[in-house]
Amino acid sequence: MTETLLSIKQLSVSFKIPGKENFEAVKCASFDIARGQSVALVGESGSGKSVTALSVMQLLPYPMASHSKDSSIVFKGEELIGKDVRFMQNLRGRKIGMIFQEPQTALNPLHTVEKQIGEVLKLHQGMDDKQSRARIQELLDLVGLPQMKERMNAYPHELSGGQRQRVMIAMALANNPDLLIADEPTTALDVTVQAQILELLQELQDKLGMAMLIITHDLSIVEKMADYVCVMRHGEIVEQKDAKKLFASPQHEYTKMLLSTIPRGNAPAFENNAPVLLEGRGVKVYFPKDLDFFGKPKSFVKAVDMVDITIRRGETLGVVGESGSGKSTLGYAALRLLDGQGRLLFDGADISSFKKKQMRPLRSRMQIVFQDPFSSLSPRMSIAQIIEEGLKLHHKEMSAQERDALVVQALKDVDMDPETRHRYPHEFSGGQRQRVAIARAMVLQPELVVLDEPTSALDVSVQAQIVDLLRELQSKHGLSYMFISHDLRVVRAMSHSLVVMKDGRVIEHGSAAEIFDNPREEYTKALLDAAMNLKARSA
Repeated sequence: MTETLLSIKQLSVSFKIPGKENFEAVKCASFDIARGQSVALVGESGSGKSVTALSVMQLLPYPMASHSKDSSIVFKGEELIGKDVRFMQNLRGRKIGMIFQEPQTALNPLHTVEKQIGEVLKLHQGMDDKQSRARIQELLDLVGLPQMKERMNAYPHELSGGQRQRVMIAMALANNPDLLIADEPTTALDVTVQAQILELLQELQDKLGMAMLIITHDLSIVEKMADYVCVMRHGEIVEQKDAKKLFASPQHEYTKMLLSTIPRGNAPAFENNAPVLLEGRGVKVYFPKDLDFFGKPKSFVKAVDMVDITIRRGETLGVVGESGSGKSTLGYAALRLLDGQGRLLFDGADISSFKKKQMRPLRSRMQIVFQDPFSSLSPRMSIAQIIEEGLKLHHKEMSAQERDALVVQALKDVDMDPETRHRYPHEFSGGQRQRVAIARAMVLQPELVVLDEPTSALDVSVQAQIVDLLRELQSKHGLSYMFISHDLRVVRAMSHSLVVMKDGRVIEHGSAAEIFDNPREEYTKALLDAAMNLKARSA
């Protein structure tokens, strides 16, 4: 029999909340991980996945967090619960490595790549600068970053999302750990980079013989990576079995729900000869890159370069491409939130040279929903204040009662209880906050809405709900959307036409169905191949 590396028995974790009952985040969870095995913890946000992983590393905020008396976490024969700080410091990074969910916040912004990886080596292996540098170069090769050997003095903000994630992996693998914990390792990455990172992790596991605990809400990752799956809900493991058996014959209703809620379907029908609402010709947005002695730019980053777009009434234009391709910049330029060059027509009027004062009357007709609702909603304002803010600006003639009635209706339109309008953003889940952001945009009855990665940070079941909601609102109000995303499943479920961007330029455009079924450009084919390999269950 394969040796058990990690054994978790009856793990229960509760958090003290002042003035309230203790919150049970994990309830009697039990599972084992053998040497070389990949085990996935799957579930939606708040299910207890990350708390379980942090318990293994003993990184919970003690004493606010506590374990029950029956809880046990045994690693290589040693009980970890109750171990002192010195013991755990020796274990973390040496025997157990961890890849955190968001490398931008997990990496120190003040330290270079060399210093961050080298710190792990010097602390656990006592390497000097020369030995550390040689090992760092080996690790950069190992994680597919040979070009970084010449840029080891770079800081995290100077790297792409994929590069930062690879640096995190290099740090986690620096001391050849027996167990690697990967907490949502690809959530914020483009589909092609996701595929590369997952392939890299598989190669490294085979090469180093380490075990992996993968924490994710993305079932396509589980299907690709895991040998064994534990499904968590409300802190409990509701089903666990061999991965192939679980995907072939799920038993628990919650597992069945997770497997069936991938965004599907097609965009609502619209008239192909409908009037054009937004038209862009030769749109350019350049950012200064290098400045001369007098402060004048010597060169530019061509974020959007000679792009043409057309959006008809009732149509959804999908905009896809990797990070840095210019997707979001194009959306901001289309709404005149960024200055650019080229010609922009909105409902037949040339708005290319409109100043802020001229644009203000149009703002109620063109709205935006941002990627991260938590950062785009003011934490100091109630939901009612957030939604009615635009009404106060654009409809000053309205009374407080009239505004409140529209806020109530907007919340009903996004399937939220109007009684919650006096609460604050932190009191809601990610999916609920995104609904509030949509309600804020919709309350002004816009004609065009730019949706900038509106589902990327959401659980797959919540993604499906938001997609259904957006399609329903489009049918009800005849809305036009510009839908910006790197998740091709969601784009396919939403879009009538499609624009594929790379390095600021459009390399392919046409009907969404035609491009998805028969792409012409190699870059588009690579995007779709990566998506289909990762999202095989959506086919």
